[in-house]
Amino acid sequence: MADPKGFLNHGREVAKTRPVGERVRDWNEVYVPGSLLPIIPTQASRCMDCGIPFCHNGCPLGNLIPEWNDYAYREDWSAASERLHATNNFPEFTGRLCPAPCESACVLGINQPAVTIKNVEVSIIDKAWDSGDVAAQAPERLSGKTVAVIGSGPAGLAAAQQLTRAGHTVAVYERADRIGGLLRYGIPEFKMEKRHINRRIEQMRAEGTKFRTGVEIGRDIDAAKLRKRYDAVVIAAGATVSRDLPVPGRELKGIHFAMEYLPLANKVQEGDFVAPPITAEGKHVVVIGGGDTGADCVGTAHRQGAASVTQLEIMPQPGEERNPGQPWPTFPMLYKVTSAHEEGGERIYSVSTTHFEGDEDGNVQWLHLVEVEFVDGKLTQLPGTERKIPAQLVTLAMGFTGTDQENGLVSQFGIELDARGNIARDADFATNVPGVYVAGDAGRGQSLIVWAIAEGRSAARGVDRFLTGVSELPAPIRPTDRSLMV
Repeated sequence: MADPKGFLNHGREVAKTRPVGERVRDWNEVYVPGSLLPIIPTQASRCMDCGIPFCHNGCPLGNLIPEWNDYAYREDWSAASERLHATNNFPEFTGRLCPAPCESACVLGINQPAVTIKNVEVSIIDKAWDSGDVAAQAPERLSGKTVAVIGSGPAGLAAAQQLTRAGHTVAVYERADRIGGLLRYGIPEFKMEKRHINRRIEQMRAEGTKFRTGVEIGRDIDAAKLRKRYDAVVIAAGATVSRDLPVPGRELKGIHFAMEYLPLANKVQEGDFVAPPITAEGKHVVVIGGGDTGADCVGTAHRQGAASVTQLEIMPQPGEERNPGQPWPTFPMLYKVTSAHEEGGERIYSVSTTHFEGDEDGNVQWLHLVEVEFVDGKLTQLPGTERKIPAQLVTLAMGFTGTDQENGLVSQFGIELDARGNIARDADFATNVPGVYVAGDAGRGQSLIVWAIAEGRSAARGVDRFLTGVSELPAPIRPTDRSLMV
């Protein structure tokens, strides 16, 4: 194990962020470059190498956390990278974007601050890239089988890489103009610079994976014809249908889904626009939705020069400590201050939007809200609490309801859906159509990046077994597995 007394001798220390006044003037990642690695051996030494490491239960990938903590403590970065990649295709993504359910399940976290698992993870992989320890792993021989992967988010990329390394010829179809799915256009640059995606794509190309951008299955290519062209298909199209807010005034100009607003900001960073077609500059911005996507909208609005930013959440404000109903090692709902929230703005909890008000030209100007409370599980408005706040740009970040069915992908394949509107699958991640599999949010519903990668790896095993009769690929989860929550 790492230092047996590490957790006794050292406190928790996390990555340092750049000053707010500096970072809101650019789109670079918020952390101080180079400041994390020097503290990581000490932080890794806090790992207790538990007899039963519950961090494994918190992470669906089954990451070998005590093992790579030990290597990081000893500064054996090559060995740490090998252990990290044994269970995770893209640790530089999860190390930056995952909310770290592994840390919520850390045994040390029972009565002390948990090990900074996420910071250790990202330090190992960044060091591996800098040291040249990340290389293409082309298959020794080809199987002669072909696979199409629909969608290039974390689930699709993980499935594609696993199947390519197993010797199959894999083509990834992405309807956007660049590879990456929500990693590319849903995650702002200040949370993850897109160079991290680009070098993984180059690694996958060197391994043999093919990429087809600007092609939407169901519209540009008939799904049934695609099935005939390939020996197997993996649907990893995500849960991209945004939840709407059907209240009076929704039709006013200036009200957008988060996934209309965020991609345009990212396209500016890609060089596609000089200025985004939808901008917060000089406007009073309201973000409806208190989750990570809402926080991304908040940080983006700050960088675009918003006059004010207000984030609304219908649920009550969470506490800063676990409540008795969410005991260790479950993933608790806690009050979280992201880097975007550190940069300013107001957060209002327990409120519901009643309607929008516009000007004579049809532009949104005001948002009317009312305070609410839950009584016996039912949402109740509190009389006399109605008020309005200025809103010249509104982004709806209330989550997603399922995979896109309007483009014809589901109907053309003839795929069955489950009771929640997701694509139904069996224990091998197979749909009712022979040779067609599903991974990620399209089958699970909206979830975390670690679950997407775990789904992609597990679905790849099902596909490999379908094509060859047997598979040595790992399957870290079952389709029915869920987060460690209550």
